[in-house]
Amino acid sequence: MAHRFIVEADGGSRGNPGPAGYGAVVLDAATGEALAEAAEYIGTATNNVAEYRGLIAGLEAAKAIDPDAEIAVRMDSKLVVEQMSGRWKIKHPDMRPLAARAQTLFPPGRVTYEWIPRERNKHADRLANEAMDAGKRGVPWEPGAVAPEPVAVAGQPKAAPVGWAAPADLGAPTTFVLLRHGETALTPQKRFSGSGGSDPELSPAGRRQADAVAAALAARGTVQAVVTSPLRRCRETAATVAARLGLEVRVEEGLRETDFGAWEGLTFAEVRERHPADLDAWLASTKTAPTGGGESFAAVARRVSAARDRLLEQYAGRTVLLVSHVTPVKTLVRLALGAPPESLFRMELSAASLSAVAYYADGNASLRLLNDTGHLR
Repeated sequence: MAHRFIVEADGGSRGNPGPAGYGAVVLDAATGEALAEAAEYIGTATNNVAEYRGLIAGLEAAKAIDPDAEIAVRMDSKLVVEQMSGRWKIKHPDMRPLAARAQTLFPPGRVTYEWIPRERNKHADRLANEAMDAGKRGVPWEPGAVAPEPVAVAGQPKAAPVGWAAPADLGAPTTFVLLRHGETALTPQKRFSGSGGSDPELSPAGRRQADAVAAALAARGTVQAVVTSPLRRCRETAATVAARLGLEVRVEEGLRETDFGAWEGLTFAEVRERHPADLDAWLASTKTAPTGGGESFAAVARRVSAARDRLLEQYAGRTVLLVSHVTPVKTLVRLALGAPPESLFRMELSAASLSAVAYYADGNASLRLLNDTGHLR
Protein backbone atom coordinates (compact mmCIF):
# COMPACT_ATOMS: atom_id res chain seq x y z
CA MET A 1 0.00 0.00 0.00
CA ALA A 2 1.44 3.34 -1.08
CA HIS A 3 2.02 6.11 1.41
CA ARG A 4 -0.33 9.08 1.33
CA PHE A 5 1.31 12.49 1.62
CA ILE A 6 0.01 16.04 1.67
CA VAL A 7 2.17 18.60 -0.09
CA GLU A 8 1.52 22.22 0.89
CA ALA A 9 3.41 24.74 -1.24
CA ASP A 10 3.61 28.48 -1.69
CA GLY A 11 5.72 31.12 -3.37
CA GLY A 12 6.02 34.87 -3.14
CA SER A 13 7.58 37.85 -4.84
CA ARG A 14 8.24 41.19 -3.20
CA GLY A 15 7.54 43.32 -6.21
CA ASN A 16 5.96 40.84 -8.66
CA PRO A 17 8.41 40.62 -10.30
CA GLY A 18 10.88 41.16 -7.52
CA PRO A 19 12.95 39.23 -4.96
CA ALA A 20 11.18 35.87 -4.81
CA GLY A 21 11.24 32.59 -2.94
CA TYR A 22 9.22 29.46 -2.36
CA GLY A 23 8.42 27.08 0.46
CA ALA A 24 6.94 23.59 0.63
CA VAL A 25 6.24 21.00 3.30
CA VAL A 26 5.42 17.28 3.00
CA LEU A 27 2.98 16.01 5.63
CA ASP A 28 1.95 12.52 6.61
CA ALA A 29 -1.70 12.38 5.54
CA ALA A 30 -2.69 10.18 8.49
CA THR A 31 -1.08 12.14 11.32
CA GLY A 32 -0.19 15.56 9.90
CA GLU A 33 3.45 15.05 10.87
CA ALA A 34 5.87 17.20 8.85
CA LEU A 35 8.18 14.78 7.04
CA ALA A 36 10.22 17.22 4.93
CA GLU A 37 10.56 20.94 4.25
CA ALA A 38 11.99 22.77 1.25
CA ALA A 39 12.56 26.47 0.63
CA GLU A 40 14.80 28.58 -1.62
CA TYR A 41 15.42 32.17 -2.65
CA ILE A 42 15.23 32.26 -6.46
CA GLY A 43 16.19 35.83 -7.27
CA THR A 44 13.91 38.09 -9.29
CA ALA A 45 10.72 36.37 -10.39
CA THR A 46 6.92 36.69 -10.35
CA ASN A 47 4.55 35.26 -7.75
CA ASN A 48 3.33 32.61 -10.19
CA VAL A 49 6.82 31.40 -11.04
CA ALA A 50 7.66 31.19 -7.34
CA GLU A 51 4.45 29.25 -6.66
CA TYR A 52 5.23 26.73 -9.40
CA ARG A 53 8.78 26.37 -8.07
CA GLY A 54 7.32 25.65 -4.63
CA LEU A 55 5.04 22.99 -6.10
CA ILE A 56 7.96 21.30 -7.85
CA ALA A 57 10.09 21.37 -4.72
CA GLY A 58 7.28 19.84 -2.66
CA LEU A 59 6.69 17.05 -5.16
CA GLU A 60 10.42 16.36 -5.39
CA ALA A 61 10.65 16.14 -1.59
CA ALA A 62 7.71 13.72 -1.51
CA LYS A 63 9.24 11.61 -4.26
CA ALA A 64 12.51 11.40 -2.35
CA ILE A 65 10.61 9.85 0.58
CA ASP A 66 8.46 7.46 -1.49
CA PRO A 67 8.32 7.57 -5.31
CA ASP A 68 5.18 5.40 -5.21
CA ALA A 69 3.25 7.66 -2.84
CA GLU A 70 -0.17 9.16 -3.47
CA ILE A 71 -0.09 12.95 -3.16
CA ALA A 72 -2.70 15.53 -2.24
CA VAL A 73 -1.36 18.98 -3.17
CA ARG A 74 -2.85 21.94 -1.31
CA MET A 75 -2.06 25.50 -2.38
CA ASP A 76 -3.62 28.93 -2.04
CA SER A 77 -2.78 29.71 -5.68
CA LYS A 78 -6.00 29.31 -7.66
CA LEU A 79 -3.99 29.64 -10.88
CA VAL A 80 -1.63 26.75 -10.16
CA VAL A 81 -4.36 24.49 -8.81
CA GLU A 82 -6.68 25.06 -11.78
CA GLN A 83 -3.90 24.75 -14.37
CA MET A 84 -2.43 21.59 -12.85
CA SER A 85 -5.93 20.11 -12.55
CA GLY A 86 -6.38 20.66 -16.29
CA ARG A 87 -9.29 23.06 -15.99
CA TRP A 88 -7.39 26.17 -17.09
CA LYS A 89 -5.02 26.46 -20.02
CA ILE A 90 -1.40 27.39 -19.39
CA LYS A 91 -0.83 30.37 -21.64
CA HIS A 92 2.19 32.12 -20.14
CA PRO A 93 5.50 30.85 -21.60
CA ASP A 94 7.23 31.02 -18.18
CA MET A 95 4.65 28.67 -16.67
CA ARG A 96 4.62 25.91 -19.29
CA PRO A 97 8.03 24.31 -18.60
CA LEU A 98 7.42 24.51 -14.85
CA ALA A 99 4.03 22.82 -15.16
CA ALA A 100 5.55 20.19 -17.43
CA ARG A 101 8.26 19.50 -14.86
CA ALA A 102 5.69 19.12 -12.08
CA GLN A 103 3.67 16.69 -14.21
CA THR A 104 6.65 14.38 -14.72
CA LEU A 105 7.33 13.78 -11.03
CA PHE A 106 4.35 11.48 -10.37
CA PRO A 107 1.80 9.79 -12.65
CA PRO A 108 -1.28 12.06 -13.01
CA GLY A 109 -3.56 9.57 -11.28
CA ARG A 110 -1.51 9.72 -8.07
CA VAL A 111 -1.67 13.50 -7.57
CA THR A 112 -4.74 15.57 -6.71
CA TYR A 113 -4.93 19.36 -6.34
CA GLU A 114 -7.00 21.38 -3.90
CA TRP A 115 -7.23 25.13 -3.40
CA ILE A 116 -7.10 26.24 0.26
CA PRO A 117 -7.38 29.73 1.80
CA ARG A 118 -4.14 31.51 2.59
CA GLU A 119 -4.69 31.15 6.33
CA ARG A 120 -4.60 27.36 5.95
CA ASN A 121 -1.30 27.49 4.09
CA LYS A 122 0.73 29.17 6.82
CA HIS A 123 3.49 26.58 7.04
CA ALA A 124 4.48 26.87 3.37
CA ASP A 125 3.98 30.64 3.43
CA ARG A 126 6.34 30.92 6.39
CA LEU A 127 8.99 28.88 4.60
CA ALA A 128 8.71 31.04 1.48
CA ASN A 129 9.16 34.20 3.54
CA GLU A 130 12.10 32.67 5.39
CA ALA A 131 13.71 31.94 2.01
CA MET A 132 13.17 35.52 0.82
CA ASP A 133 14.54 36.88 4.10
CA ALA A 134 17.62 34.65 3.74
CA GLY A 135 18.09 35.87 0.17
CA LYS A 136 17.95 39.46 1.36
CA ARG A 137 20.76 38.68 3.82
CA GLY A 138 22.72 36.90 1.09
CA VAL A 139 22.69 33.53 2.84
CA PRO A 140 21.03 30.23 1.86
CA TRP A 141 17.85 29.12 3.63
CA GLU A 142 18.41 26.41 6.24
CA PRO A 143 15.73 24.25 7.92
CA GLY A 144 14.88 25.44 11.39
CA ALA A 145 16.85 28.65 11.05
CA VAL A 146 13.80 30.62 12.16
CA ALA A 147 11.56 28.80 14.63
CA PRO A 148 7.89 29.80 14.51
CA GLU A 149 6.53 31.42 17.63
CA PRO A 150 3.69 29.35 19.16
CA VAL A 151 0.44 31.28 19.47
CA ALA A 152 -0.74 31.79 23.04
CA VAL A 153 -4.45 31.47 23.82
CA ALA A 154 -5.70 33.08 26.99
CA GLY A 155 -5.92 30.53 29.78
CA GLN A 156 -4.36 27.76 27.70
CA PRO A 157 -0.81 26.48 27.16
CA LYS A 158 0.92 27.52 23.97
CA ALA A 159 0.02 25.25 21.08
CA ALA A 160 2.83 24.03 18.85
CA PRO A 161 2.06 24.45 15.11
CA VAL A 162 2.49 21.66 12.60
CA GLY A 163 6.12 21.05 11.86
CA TRP A 164 7.40 22.59 15.08
CA ALA A 165 9.94 20.38 16.79
CA ALA A 166 9.60 19.99 20.53
CA PRO A 167 12.76 20.60 22.61
CA ALA A 168 14.76 17.43 22.95
CA ASP A 169 14.32 17.23 26.72
CA LEU A 170 10.52 16.94 26.38
CA GLY A 171 10.80 13.59 24.64
CA ALA A 172 8.43 12.20 22.05
CA PRO A 173 4.87 13.55 22.14
CA THR A 174 1.86 11.37 22.78
CA THR A 175 -0.18 11.39 19.58
CA PHE A 176 -3.89 10.65 19.43
CA VAL A 177 -5.02 9.70 15.93
CA LEU A 178 -8.75 10.41 16.09
CA LEU A 179 -11.02 8.29 13.91
CA ARG A 180 -14.72 8.90 13.58
CA HIS A 181 -16.51 5.58 13.09
CA GLY A 182 -17.78 4.47 9.69
CA GLU A 183 -21.30 5.13 8.47
CA THR A 184 -24.42 3.54 9.91
CA ALA A 185 -27.85 3.56 8.29
CA LEU A 186 -28.56 6.81 10.19
CA THR A 187 -25.45 8.68 9.04
CA PRO A 188 -26.46 9.67 5.47
CA GLN A 189 -29.90 10.65 6.80
CA LYS A 190 -28.16 13.05 9.25
CA ARG A 191 -30.15 11.77 12.23
CA PHE A 192 -29.12 12.36 15.83
CA SER A 193 -27.38 9.17 16.92
CA GLY A 194 -25.85 9.25 20.36
CA SER A 195 -25.43 7.17 23.49
CA GLY A 196 -29.14 6.96 24.24
CA GLY A 197 -30.37 5.66 20.90
CA SER A 198 -30.57 2.32 19.12
CA ASP A 199 -26.79 1.73 19.01
CA PRO A 200 -26.77 0.95 15.26
CA GLU A 201 -24.21 -1.25 13.54
CA LEU A 202 -22.06 -0.22 10.60
CA SER A 203 -23.80 -0.18 7.23
CA PRO A 204 -22.19 -1.89 4.21
CA ALA A 205 -20.74 1.52 3.29
CA GLY A 206 -19.42 1.92 6.83
CA ARG A 207 -17.71 -1.47 6.70
CA ARG A 208 -16.02 -0.49 3.44
CA GLN A 209 -14.86 2.74 5.06
CA ALA A 210 -13.45 0.81 8.01
CA ASP A 211 -11.52 -1.43 5.61
CA ALA A 212 -10.14 1.62 3.78
CA VAL A 213 -8.93 3.38 6.90
CA ALA A 214 -7.44 0.13 8.21
CA ALA A 215 -5.41 -0.22 5.03
CA ALA A 216 -4.23 3.40 5.22
CA LEU A 217 -3.13 3.11 8.85
CA ALA A 218 -1.44 -0.23 8.21
CA ALA A 219 0.55 1.38 5.40
CA ARG A 220 1.87 4.03 7.78
CA GLY A 221 2.67 1.57 10.58
CA THR A 222 2.68 4.26 13.30
CA VAL A 223 -0.30 3.27 15.47
CA GLN A 224 0.78 1.38 18.59
CA ALA A 225 -2.54 0.93 20.40
CA VAL A 226 -6.28 1.08 19.66
CA VAL A 227 -8.88 2.49 22.06
CA THR A 228 -12.58 2.78 21.27
CA SER A 229 -15.92 4.10 22.43
CA PRO A 230 -18.16 1.34 23.79
CA LEU A 231 -20.85 1.94 21.15
CA ARG A 232 -21.26 -0.73 18.49
CA ARG A 233 -20.36 1.34 15.42
CA CYS A 234 -17.06 2.33 17.00
CA ARG A 235 -16.25 -1.16 18.29
CA GLU A 236 -16.84 -2.59 14.80
CA THR A 237 -14.66 0.09 13.19
CA ALA A 238 -11.93 -0.40 15.80
CA ALA A 239 -12.01 -4.19 15.41
CA THR A 240 -11.48 -3.92 11.66
CA VAL A 241 -8.49 -1.59 12.08
CA ALA A 242 -6.98 -3.52 15.00
CA ALA A 243 -7.19 -6.81 13.10
CA ARG A 244 -5.25 -5.26 10.22
CA LEU A 245 -2.65 -3.82 12.60
CA GLY A 246 -2.35 -6.91 14.78
CA LEU A 247 -3.38 -5.01 17.91
CA GLU A 248 -5.93 -5.51 20.68
CA VAL A 249 -8.82 -3.12 21.29
CA ARG A 250 -9.42 -1.40 24.60
CA VAL A 251 -12.78 0.22 25.45
CA GLU A 252 -12.88 3.69 27.05
CA GLU A 253 -16.32 4.80 28.30
CA GLY A 254 -15.34 8.46 28.13
CA LEU A 255 -15.20 8.32 24.32
CA ARG A 256 -18.91 7.57 23.84
CA GLU A 257 -21.12 10.00 21.95
CA THR A 258 -23.43 12.58 23.52
CA ASP A 259 -26.78 11.34 24.82
CA PHE A 260 -29.26 13.28 22.68
CA GLY A 261 -32.25 12.40 24.83
CA ALA A 262 -35.61 12.67 23.06
CA TRP A 263 -33.86 13.74 19.86
CA GLU A 264 -32.27 10.33 19.25
CA GLY A 265 -33.12 9.07 15.78
CA LEU A 266 -34.61 12.39 14.62
CA THR A 267 -33.33 14.69 11.89
CA PHE A 268 -32.50 18.31 12.64
CA ALA A 269 -35.68 19.37 10.81
CA GLU A 270 -37.79 17.00 12.90
CA VAL A 271 -36.29 18.36 16.11
CA ARG A 272 -36.93 21.90 14.87
CA GLU A 273 -40.57 21.01 14.28
CA ARG A 274 -41.16 19.16 17.57
CA HIS A 275 -38.89 21.01 20.03
CA PRO A 276 -38.18 24.47 18.54
CA ALA A 277 -37.55 26.32 21.81
CA ASP A 278 -35.33 23.57 23.21
CA LEU A 279 -33.31 23.43 19.97
CA ASP A 280 -32.76 27.20 19.99
CA ALA A 281 -31.57 27.03 23.58
CA TRP A 282 -29.23 24.13 22.73
CA LEU A 283 -27.72 26.02 19.80
CA ALA A 284 -27.28 29.14 21.96
CA SER A 285 -25.34 27.45 24.78
CA THR A 286 -23.21 24.34 25.11
CA LYS A 287 -24.44 24.12 28.73
CA THR A 288 -27.97 23.27 27.57
CA ALA A 289 -28.96 19.62 27.27
CA PRO A 290 -31.27 18.20 24.58
CA THR A 291 -34.91 17.55 25.42
CA GLY A 292 -35.73 14.62 27.68
CA GLY A 293 -32.67 14.30 29.89
CA GLY A 294 -29.96 14.39 27.26
CA GLU A 295 -26.36 15.41 27.83
CA SER A 296 -25.02 18.94 27.32
CA PHE A 297 -21.83 19.53 25.37
CA ALA A 298 -20.31 21.02 28.53
CA ALA A 299 -20.90 17.71 30.31
CA VAL A 300 -19.41 15.85 27.35
CA ALA A 301 -16.32 18.08 27.53
CA ARG A 302 -15.78 17.20 31.19
CA ARG A 303 -16.11 13.50 30.43
CA VAL A 304 -13.87 13.62 27.35
CA SER A 305 -11.15 15.69 29.04
CA ALA A 306 -11.03 13.20 31.91
CA ALA A 307 -10.68 10.33 29.43
CA ARG A 308 -7.97 12.27 27.60
CA ASP A 309 -5.98 12.72 30.78
CA ARG A 310 -6.25 9.03 31.66
CA LEU A 311 -5.09 7.98 28.20
CA LEU A 312 -2.22 10.47 28.16
CA GLU A 313 -0.93 8.98 31.40
CA GLN A 314 -1.33 5.39 30.22
CA TYR A 315 0.13 5.84 26.71
CA ALA A 316 2.79 8.50 27.25
CA GLY A 317 5.07 8.91 24.24
CA ARG A 318 3.04 6.54 22.04
CA THR A 319 0.76 6.92 19.02
CA VAL A 320 -2.77 5.77 19.87
CA LEU A 321 -5.81 5.40 17.62
CA LEU A 322 -8.97 6.64 19.36
CA VAL A 323 -12.14 5.48 17.60
CA SER A 324 -14.98 7.74 18.63
CA HIS A 325 -17.80 10.01 17.46
CA VAL A 326 -18.41 13.53 16.16
CA THR A 327 -18.73 15.30 19.51
CA PRO A 328 -15.82 13.68 21.38
CA VAL A 329 -13.44 14.14 18.44
CA LYS A 330 -14.46 17.79 17.99
CA THR A 331 -14.11 18.29 21.74
CA LEU A 332 -10.55 16.94 21.77
CA VAL A 333 -9.69 19.27 18.87
CA ARG A 334 -11.34 22.23 20.58
CA LEU A 335 -9.51 21.63 23.84
CA ALA A 336 -6.17 21.24 22.02
CA LEU A 337 -6.69 24.60 20.29
CA GLY A 338 -8.03 26.39 23.35
CA ALA A 339 -11.03 27.34 21.20
CA PRO A 340 -14.36 28.47 22.70
CA PRO A 341 -17.13 25.88 23.20
CA GLU A 342 -19.13 27.38 20.33
CA SER A 343 -16.45 26.22 17.89
CA LEU A 344 -18.05 22.75 18.03
CA PHE A 345 -20.77 24.08 15.74
CA ARG A 346 -18.18 25.32 13.22
CA MET A 347 -16.29 22.08 12.54
CA GLU A 348 -17.00 19.52 9.83
CA LEU A 349 -16.27 15.89 10.65
CA SER A 350 -17.04 13.22 8.07
CA ALA A 351 -17.67 9.54 8.70
CA ALA A 352 -14.40 7.53 8.86
CA SER A 353 -12.34 10.74 8.81
CA LEU A 354 -8.97 11.04 10.54
CA SER A 355 -7.76 13.86 12.75
CA ALA A 356 -4.66 13.97 14.96
CA VAL A 357 -3.46 15.83 18.05
CA ALA A 358 0.04 15.64 19.54
CA TYR A 359 0.50 16.29 23.26
CA TYR A 360 3.86 17.34 24.72
CA ALA A 361 5.20 16.78 28.22
CA ASP A 362 5.05 20.49 29.07
CA GLY A 363 1.31 20.73 28.35
CA ASN A 364 1.54 21.96 24.76
CA ALA A 365 -0.93 20.48 22.29
CA SER A 366 -0.59 20.60 18.51
CA LEU A 367 -3.43 19.90 16.07
CA ARG A 368 -1.79 17.95 13.25
CA LEU A 369 -4.77 16.90 11.10
CA LEU A 370 -8.51 17.53 10.88
CA ASN A 371 -11.22 15.67 8.95
CA ASP A 372 -8.92 13.94 6.47
CA THR A 373 -10.82 11.58 4.15
CA GLY A 374 -8.15 11.01 1.49
CA HIS A 375 -8.06 7.28 2.29
CA LEU A 376 -11.72 6.96 1.25
CA ARG A 377 -11.20 8.10 -2.35
